[in-house]
Amino acid sequence: MARRLISTGSPFEAKIGYSRAVIADGWVFVAGTTGYDYATMTMPAAVETQCANALATIAAALAEAGASLDDVVRVRYILPDRADWPACWPVLSEAFARARPAATMILAGLMEPEMKIEIEVTARLPAVP
Repeated sequence: MARRLISTGSPFEAKIGYSRAVIADGWVFVAGTTGYDYATMTMPAAVETQCANALATIAAALAEAGASLDDVVRVRYILPDRADWPACWPVLSEAFARARPAATMILAGLMEPEMKIEIEVTARLPAVP
C-alpha cells in the first residue's frame, strides 16, 4: 500500500509531528484544521471566517492529493461553543452542497482560546477514467 504525505508548510506540522493530509489506498485523510490565515499566521475573530479559512486549507490539501471538497465522504466539526455552530451553516452548505458527506459536530475545547472551529475530513480519490 503506497502512502503519501501532504504538508501545507504550517510550522505546527513539524513542531507537533503530523501531516496536513495522508493519502493511503485511495483515501485522503485530512487532519483537523483550524481557521488560521497561514499567510499572516493570524486567527480571525469571526467563526464564519475561521470556518472559511479551514475549508480553504482543506481544499488546498485535497487538490494536492488529486481530490476536491466534492469527494469528501466524512466530516467532523469540533467547536468549543455550540452558539457558534449556526453561523457556520451557510459556509458549510456552500462547500459541501454536492458532496453532502456524513457529518458529526462535537463540542470540545480546542488548543487555543481564539480557535472557534476545527474541521477534519476524509475523502475518496475520484476514479481515473
